[in-house]
Amino acid sequence: MDKYYGEMMEPEQENPTNTKLILPVGTQVVTVTELRSRSGESLRRSGSVGKIISSPKDNQQAYLIQFPDGTESQLFRHEIAIRKHIQNLQFDRPGALLGDRDLYIYIIYRCIVGSRAYGLDIEDSDVDKRGIYLPPASLHWSLYGLPEQIEDAEAQECYFELQKFLVLALKANPNILECLYTPLVELAEPIARELLEGRDRFLSKLVYQTYNGYVMSQFKKLEQDMRTQGKLKWKHVMHLIRLLISGVVILKENFVPVLSTEYRERLLSIRRGEISWEEINEWRLQLHKDFDQAYENSKLPERPDYEWANQLLIRAREQMTSK
Repeated sequence: MDKYYGEMMEPEQENPTNTKLILPVGTQVVTVTELRSRSGESLRRSGSVGKIISSPKDNQQAYLIQFPDGTESQLFRHEIAIRKHIQNLQFDRPGALLGDRDLYIYIIYRCIVGSRAYGLDIEDSDVDKRGIYLPPASLHWSLYGLPEQIEDAEAQECYFELQKFLVLALKANPNILECLYTPLVELAEPIARELLEGRDRFLSKLVYQTYNGYVMSQFKKLEQDMRTQGKLKWKHVMHLIRLLISGVVILKENFVPVLSTEYRERLLSIRRGEISWEEINEWRLQLHKDFDQAYENSKLPERPDYEWANQLLIRAREQMTSK
């Protein structure tokens, strides 16, 4: 899944059942299985508290866990859980609610974004799918709560709970705005179609702050990479330039351009590493100037239509009270 806007997203709340993440040293964990010796002797019961003192590079390897009595054990990710999450979930949580896949039946919007939607894909580019899920009110009201997003990393899919999606759209998050403007829509239930019809209400001058600020911070990191590593991730560079171009168009035309046409070949040249860093940086600086000018002349409102988005969310919630 394309990650070039990842740092613009809201911090994710880790799903306590997500065993794909590498936990850092110092994390307090709880054993979820009984520990036994090779001879079958019980060494430590399930529910024992320990601390990670060595993390693996991937989840094919074990963590080194130290327990309060000073003893240590090597345990794999599926054998431990984060202590604070265990304490928050000491309920008889229905098993069906534990997996993201169980919530896929509530998806109301699914689209294709990323390089495929931009027309900047190459032969081995992923097919990135994003969208929205709208669960029944009973799940919102329950003690167990709901994840703000559900995803399948292997399938390159990510779906946001409707409220989270709306909040990010109101903050002018480019990932989310592009979801609303991509021409590659695979599924749109009635509430999603209403969202698409009113998508212009999310556009505001906040685009200038989010897009411009993100690109500036990322280019600073890229310059550090050039100095320390002598190499760059050209795909990331390409998408940063594309983001600036998109921001300028949004402020000028009140529309989010997804498919790259006018600059396609030049952008692909960046992806292939055919354009020098000096030329790319010169283009970036010019685009920042264009962005400044577009901001000064833009007819977009200072803020998006919060009330419209709020009323849409309330109606959506009301529709799901009988589900």
